[in-house]
Amino acid sequence: MRESTSRSKLGRDIYAEVTDRVVSALERGATPWVRPWRTIGARGGLRNAVSGHEYRGINVMLLGLTTDTAGFENPRWLTYQQAKTLGGQVRKGEHGTLVLFWKPLKMDDRDGQERTEAKAPRTIPLLRHYTVFNVGQCDGLAFPQVTSARVAEPDLDLACEDFVGNTGALIRHGGSVACYRLRPLDEIQMPARGSFTDAGGYYATLFHELVHWSGDESRSPRPFGRRFGDPDYAREELAAEMGSAFLCQQFQVDGSLQHPEYLRSWLEVLREDKRALFQAASKARQACAFLRESEAATP
Repeated sequence: MRESTSRSKLGRDIYAEVTDRVVSALERGATPWVRPWRTIGARGGLRNAVSGHEYRGINVMLLGLTTDTAGFENPRWLTYQQAKTLGGQVRKGEHGTLVLFWKPLKMDDRDGQERTEAKAPRTIPLLRHYTVFNVGQCDGLAFPQVTSARVAEPDLDLACEDFVGNTGALIRHGGSVACYRLRPLDEIQMPARGSFTDAGGYYATLFHELVHWSGDESRSPRPFGRRFGDPDYAREELAAEMGSAFLCQQFQVDGSLQHPEYLRSWLEVLREDKRALFQAASKARQACAFLRESEAATP
């Protein structure tokens, strides 16, 4: 696997490249982090064909954009070299998809000079990237067929309700507004379940508000912003949208865009700051990790 840092020797700016791709999708009306998760393969989602590693966070969005454009039905991906090692071959003319990961790098306070006991090293995340291809872009590879069986709604309800209940969030039902109310209330307000057209819409909305709830100073703190149009407000809504999508993937819920009225402010933030998307994805992953840890900690 050939790795690269965020800016290659040829001057490739990964932050700008990924952000431009997402901005382009938003401008044409597509929301790349919202996907019909239960239609892209069996439970487990998009994953590496060799290691079985399940792609998370921003990589789900990047691979999802390619899946939508090319119409791939197989959730398995692999590098050019991995295909070759398995006796296959990426077809001539096929274009790969960028995926990213952060590798911890230890540094000291003297920028790489010899460390001493008095100067403990610090760890910083180093962005790396590589290119993968869907197995549908390859010849000579044989994998078991992936089914896309949908989860029965009672099973979906049970799994999601257990997860939500174990977070400990206070959830009230009634009215026509879904929102997280900051302290001193510190509660989630949801419309009645029956007012949603299906279970997917209900849980996608509830997951969005749970991500907001997770950002309280006592849990996984984030700056919220106080009003519509505030850049921090737009960033928080972007993190909540992406966090909801990540949880929808985990539970095979059909995702949906919760706040289309925020598209304009998201575009403004992304155009002005090429790292904003990565920061939002990171915050969304942290929020989801906190929520899953809360679930795991419940006896």
